Amino acid sequence: MPPSEDSGPSGTNVDLPSGAAKAVAVRRMFDSIAPRYDLVNRIMTFRMDVAWRRRTVSMLELPAGSIVMDVACGTGDLCRDLSGAGHSVVGLDMSWGMLAAARTDAPLLHADALKQPVGEGSLDGLTCGFALRNFTSLEPFFFEAARLVRSGGRIALLEVDSPVNPLLRFGHAFYFGRVVPLVGGLFSDRDAYRYLPRSVAYLPPEEDLLSMVAAAGFGEVQKTRLSGGIAQLITATRS
Repeated sequence: MPPSEDSGPSGTNVDLPSGAAKAVAVRRMFDSIAPRYDLVNRIMTFRMDVAWRRRTVSMLELPAGSIVMDVACGTGDLCRDLSGAGHSVVGLDMSWGMLAAARTDAPLLHADALKQPVGEGSLDGLTCGFALRNFTSLEPFFFEAARLVRSGGRIALLEVDSPVNPLLRFGHAFYFGRVVPLVGGLFSDRDAYRYLPRSVAYLPPEEDLLSMVAAAGFGEVQKTRLSGGIAQLITATRS
């Protein structure tokens, strides 16, 4: 894809779809892997994803009863954790397959994360788990989040990352790039799990990513590294 749109950390051109083609490809991919998505996640993360989502809910720092939307909710893992914390939850995803496989009592919306059918300032909080790299563009998503979340509300965005430690980074790159596609191929769609590690190239460098969040209208922007840096949690407060 061209470096001018969501290029990887090095700014190099990578053989990944962009624009409308990316949206179609991502939707089809998640439709295909929905039936075994949760199983593969638990296996390939050694269940660390469970703790990451709980940390995401905790770092929203919102009182029980808050209205929270989980964007790209998938099968509803974060929706269940948010509901368990006492929040009033709505899930949103553009994949019919994921929504059909969802295991949550929260109301679900089929919609594009960049054009959400929700009123301005109607949310106390917004979460998103492992989906930033799947959006066609990041800046519109952050501005949409700022439109939806009231002043003083919070966002918590969970995403993959690369460890700072060189040894950990090497091991993680090997596991994510070589082992994850094999595991995905055994239990689900190997092509989809080849794409997922490569999709990290869509994420901009850390400084640029945090600047995008701030520019959209958020303060107290913070990045927390999880499990040695293999995952990241970005939190911020609506200005």
